[in-house]
Amino acid sequence: MSHDAPGAGTTEAASTARLLAVAREALELYHDVHVDDDGALSFRHKDVPCAVQAMQLAEGLVVLSLTCVVAWDLPADDRLARSAAERAGEGLFGTLGVVRRDGGKMDVLLRYAFPAEGLAAGPLSTLLMLVVSTASQLRAELLSATDAG
Repeated sequence: MSHDAPGAGTTEAASTARLLAVAREALELYHDVHVDDDGALSFRHKDVPCAVQAMQLAEGLVVLSLTCVVAWDLPADDRLARSAAERAGEGLFGTLGVVRRDGGKMDVLLRYAFPAEGLAAGPLSTLLMLVVSTASQLRAELLSATDAG
């Protein structure tokens, strides 16, 4: 016997759809936003591609997840990886990660997930812009360090 409320999946889908609609409104204040087939939002902030998804972690807890690809195809350099790790500890908004790939390359991602249900488009826009601005700044710093190295 199931203990789920009737229509629980529908409620979750509606909650995430509502949150993504507000996120889209917030992002469209500054960016051209593409809505992917799965409902996720994608956009570019300067040269940084970003994606936003919504998910319900528990009843009443819907979060937005923002992922920014800060840099890609960088040489897998331990100095750069350490620099990214040090910089990650300085950030207030997001977790910076280095993904090493075959062929001696690495990518740098900035991820930030937060409860966003109930936020209006204006405040949500401010929060999202803080994160993507950080990603753009990190990209400039990493590419500068790569060029200098």
